[in-house]
Amino acid sequence: MKVAIIGGGPAGLYAAILLKKQRPSADIAVYERNRADDTFGFGVVFSDATLDNFEKHDLPSYRRITQKFAYWDDIAVHFRGTVHRVGGNGFCGCSRQKLLLILQERARELGVVLHFEVDVEDEARFAAADLILLADGINSRFREKYLDHFQPEVDLRANKFAWMGSTRPLDAFTFIFQETEWGPFIAHAYQYEAGHSTWIFETDPQTFERAGLTGLDETQSAARMAEIFGWFLDGHKLLTNRSMWRNFPMIRSKRWVKDNMVLLGDAKASAHFSIGSGTKLAMEDAIALAEAMEKVPSIKAALEVYEHGRREEVEKTQHAADVSLVWFEHVDRFWDFDPVQFAFGVMTRSKAITYDNLKLRAPNFVAEVEKSFAKQARSNGFAVNADKPMVPLFQPFRLREMEIANRAVMSPMCMYSAKEGIPGDFHLVHYGSRAIGGAGLIFTEMTCVSRDARITPGCTGLWNDEQEASWRRIVDFVHGNSAAKICLQLGHAGRKGATKLMWDGIDRPLDQGGWDVVSASPLPYFPDSQVPRELDRASMSAVRDSFVAAAERGERCGFDMLELHCAHGYLLASFISPLTNTRTDEYGGSLENRLRFPLEVFEALRAVWPSHKPMSVRISATDWAEGGIDGDDAVAIARAFAEAGVDLVDVSTGQTVRDAQPVYGRMFQTPFSDQVRNEARVATMCVGNITTADQANTILAAGRADLVALGRPHLVDPFFTMKAAAWYGANDAFCPPQYLPGKDQIFRNSVRDRQDLEELRIKAKPKTRAELKAEATKPLAAE
Repeated sequence: MKVAIIGGGPAGLYAAILLKKQRPSADIAVYERNRADDTFGFGVVFSDATLDNFEKHDLPSYRRITQKFAYWDDIAVHFRGTVHRVGGNGFCGCSRQKLLLILQERARELGVVLHFEVDVEDEARFAAADLILLADGINSRFREKYLDHFQPEVDLRANKFAWMGSTRPLDAFTFIFQETEWGPFIAHAYQYEAGHSTWIFETDPQTFERAGLTGLDETQSAARMAEIFGWFLDGHKLLTNRSMWRNFPMIRSKRWVKDNMVLLGDAKASAHFSIGSGTKLAMEDAIALAEAMEKVPSIKAALEVYEHGRREEVEKTQHAADVSLVWFEHVDRFWDFDPVQFAFGVMTRSKAITYDNLKLRAPNFVAEVEKSFAKQARSNGFAVNADKPMVPLFQPFRLREMEIANRAVMSPMCMYSAKEGIPGDFHLVHYGSRAIGGAGLIFTEMTCVSRDARITPGCTGLWNDEQEASWRRIVDFVHGNSAAKICLQLGHAGRKGATKLMWDGIDRPLDQGGWDVVSASPLPYFPDSQVPRELDRASMSAVRDSFVAAAERGERCGFDMLELHCAHGYLLASFISPLTNTRTDEYGGSLENRLRFPLEVFEALRAVWPSHKPMSVRISATDWAEGGIDGDDAVAIARAFAEAGVDLVDVSTGQTVRDAQPVYGRMFQTPFSDQVRNEARVATMCVGNITTADQANTILAAGRADLVALGRPHLVDPFFTMKAAAWYGANDAFCPPQYLPGKDQIFRNSVRDRQDLEELRIKAKPKTRAELKAEATKPLAAE
């Protein structure tokens, strides 16, 4: 077999090593445009898990790499005069140049032919090759040459960054957040060998301009950074090596394979430096390709196995990098945070680290986080123990005069089980059991303000006395048997009305028994959906009045809180989104105009809803569609409702148009709650694929939301919150007297179960290489 590898970086060299080990008789050659000892940048960083992978696949190169590495266990966060050190991370740094020389040496030992200072412009010179690896880096010539085939997407990020070095020794992976007269600067720094450390400087484009960095050369830029971070550099110089300021390109390629050619490393996909993953991804690409080649004899089939098998892991890493880079791009959102909360946000920014596993790694640090969060509760008038505090999920919260015992919320979820809008026994059990189960606040499903406002024939309503009586029965049960508060969510389906029950075909129009639907504009949801009638002013007034009448009934029922549904493409949301509002009158056009009617409805509700009771609004913070609402719009929407008297913004997303393309994942909507909360400065509730109390604690402790709504977990486990209370030792959790024996038992058992699980995790966790190195160099005890 003949293999040509274009690009002599870590991806190309490691692929050559692994393929040559598999096939010693293969003719494998690497072609690199630079000299053998040329390199860009200073150091590279790997986690212990990545090194485990290297150890498994090529022991000789692994041993040489680890002999040259600098090891550290801590991450140090410097912010506003404080330093927070978080241990248990297991990172290693190495000179990029030494890494390349090690891989070159190993490749030569195996018989790989290395060609340097060879600039390959056309793969036709390798017509005799069975396999061509395109590992020519982030600016890949061949990815661009076959643009129509590989279909790369390049997202050039806003922040500016420059890669420099220093002789400043470091004993931790170090983040420095520095306030300047021009704005915030960030340093990402780590030691990669004795006397040498990597320094990546980052700032937003506005600060970059104000600081006068535009047009400066490497030496001048380094001098400016030395001025800003001189207090930490302690006299050590900054070093440059093609250290020009630039914007990071996030690259994703639709295809990785063309004929017998395959993209590897940054040529196919990039991941932001804030999670230190570029070289890791490149070398793990090589591992995945080698494994595919070993499994499948045909090169064509092996390349398919590589692409399909590797893509998920790469995209997962890229997603974590995306979330991380967005956090750094918007660091100003968190600049007024308590320093320990800020540091917690740094640690958990990519969602890879959560509250519980951080507590295992760095219990003292998380204890500080808990105390800080409890102090926030105390400052809001709650007599909580700030010395031995409960976890964030079980800290109380207040909206106007409504106090809730914990931050766990049962999300509003349509049950489609009402008869003519009347909630029945199913609803009594549904809401009652979740309230008894310990949630601090439960939301009703979207309750419709008129018969024609329903989504489906099974939706609940609140437009007549029978419905009111049934809701009062549910509210009375919740108040009489639990400590939960209950919120009434009111809405109007708009163009998404007169549709089938969810399990019969969600959002599909009824075959029979439908009713006329209305919307901001006459645009059907599906092509075969009913065309809605565009609301005129008289109809808008009637809709507003039906909301008011339902709110007045809700107050008579005894609901503690009221939410206005302005999301998911329903009637009020159809006014807000430009994708569903094409009006040319005063209710269309600008966002201010599109908000006019939803705000009118909200203000009318606020006027009749008791002033001591809170109100919230549910919004779609993005339509997940081009030309629709985005996060910045969501901030403006939240501010407008806050000015009108809203107490909480329930941040959801999407469901506005049928061709939306949401990006799902764990806690996938939380970044929008984060943005709204910390830019609009209004309390938020987050929702969306949040499944564990650990995730909820992570979100709350990092200041990304004030309440956490969980939907599907509550569908299968009404006692989700009580179980979480037992797990975290929240002994004050309310329990009806009838259930107290069960509460006592689960609280006793959970103490032991938690201890057993933590011990297992600690035992199962392999020692970091920093620990192993320390043990290896420890002097033997005297005989």
